[in-house]
This record gives sequence, structure tokens and C-alpha cells, in this order.
Amino acid sequence: MNHKHLFYFWKVAKAGSIARAAEAINVTPQTLSGQIGLLESNLGTELFARQGRSIVLTEAGKMALEYADELFALSAELEVMIKHHPKGRPAEFRVGVSDAVPKSLACTLLQPAIHGEQSTRIVCREWQLDRLLAQLAVHELDMVISDAPVPPSFSVRAYNHRLLDSGISFLAAKRLIAETSAEFPACLNELPLLLPGEDSTVRTNLLPWLERERIRARVVGVFDDTALMAAFGKAGVGAFPVPTIAEDEFLTSGELAVIGRTTDVQVSYFAISVERRLTHPSVLAVTQSAQRIGLPVGE
Repeated sequence: MNHKHLFYFWKVAKAGSIARAAEAINVTPQTLSGQIGLLESNLGTELFARQGRSIVLTEAGKMALEYADELFALSAELEVMIKHHPKGRPAEFRVGVSDAVPKSLACTLLQPAIHGEQSTRIVCREWQLDRLLAQLAVHELDMVISDAPVPPSFSVRAYNHRLLDSGISFLAAKRLIAETSAEFPACLNELPLLLPGEDSTVRTNLLPWLERERIRARVVGVFDDTALMAAFGKAGVGAFPVPTIAEDEFLTSGELAVIGRTTDVQVSYFAISVERRLTHPSVLAVTQSAQRIGLPVGE
């Protein structure tokens, strides 16, 4: 089988159209059609079928796409392993950190990657998960740390490596806590509440728990940025949830205190990479760092 023909098929299948795929890889639509025709001739079956003015995968095409995904994922993994491990000079570890991951946790996990046996320079980017995964897909990043696994809708194959789990702590300014005498979690009925944004895993997992506990939360603010939410919390605007594993990050100033904790609400953190089996030394350092924290690690 000619892998170039398979690559053209893969690009068309991912793009959903010959014209879009041709533009993306800078070849003519006629060239793409011809190369895919040769592949179909070699395999003895059609991979695409016409549906109106569009093309769709046949059953054979769907099977071929699964194998092509695997083949090109392994190819990308090989490229990462060889290209980004130069000898005789400091390596560069490019990691994306989802903006929902607490800064102190990210720092704890990543420090061993810098101080390992090999001199390593870290390039750290913080952004929304979908943007970071797009950079991972084109090998601009070696790894992404996130509070959510790869979404099912993500078209490029990447692998979730579970790092650790944490319960949730509720914090508030000490003067705000003084306004209620109710026990946790009932006190949340009496306090204004700040919540993470809609894309946050903490928020997604928290809302059903509030309902089960019959908490009628008075939400006075919603924040995509955890640091900004904490700043409003310090100002006494409302109580807010954070992962228990990172609560010390918010308590160091002395302005906030813990109202209560629950393990009934869990948030998990993942290392996402193009490697199915972790071999990148810096990624391995991160997973080993999670193990030293003493919480569950697995895949």
C-alpha cells in the first residue's frame, strides 16, 4: 500500500470534502481524487460514496479511517520522540496548562520536569483546553495538563493519562463566614456564592451536589478565571469552591478560611499527549510527580 495515497484519503476523510483537504495540504482537487482512486483500486473497494453534492465514507472507508488514525498517530509519536530529544544541548519541554488548573498544582507537577537528570527548558502556555489541544495536534506542544479528558469531538487522536483526583473545598473571607452560624453545607444557603465558568469541570460536578444537598445557592458571580474568582472572594463578595488539593494556594494571604470540604464532588486532572505509552522523559517526570503527591494515578 502506498502511504501517500492513504495520507490523502485520511486528509479528505477528516476535512469532509476534497476541496477543503486540497486547500489544507496545498494540492489540487484533481490530484487528490486521482490518488484516492488509486488507493481504492489497490484495495478493491470504494472508500467514499456520493451523497448529493457531498461525499461520505463507506463502511470500508470507516474501517480504513480507523487504521489511518492509528498509523498517523504512531507516526506523530515517533516524530515527537526523535525530533524533540536532541543530544548535547538542553531539551525544550513545551506544555499547555488549561486555565482551569490551579497554578500551585501546575507548578508542583511541572517542577520535576525542569530539575530532572537532563537539563530542560520549559515553555508553558495557559489557554482554554480546545486551543491547547489544537496546538498539541500539530506538535507545537508535548503535553497538556487539564481538568478534563480529551472531548469525544476532538478529531485528532490523543491519549488521556489520569494524574490525580481531588475533592472540593469551599472558601470565603473570614468576615463573611462570621455572618452565618449554620453548619456546612447548610451555611451555603445563607452565603452568596461565586462559581467557575460553564466550561469548568468543578462547576459541572458541583451543581448536582448542590441540588442533592438541597442548597438553593444565591449565585452572585461566574468567573472563567479562578484567580479572579478568588480575588472577589477575598473582597467578601461570596464563598467559592476550589479543589482541596490546591486550597493552600488561596489561604496563604490569611484573608480566606475554609467553610467546609466534601469528597462527594471530585475533580480529576489529566496529562494529555500524543503518546499512548508514555516515554517522553518530561511527561514521565510529571506523572511521577503526581504519584509523589500521594493520590491515585492511572490511565
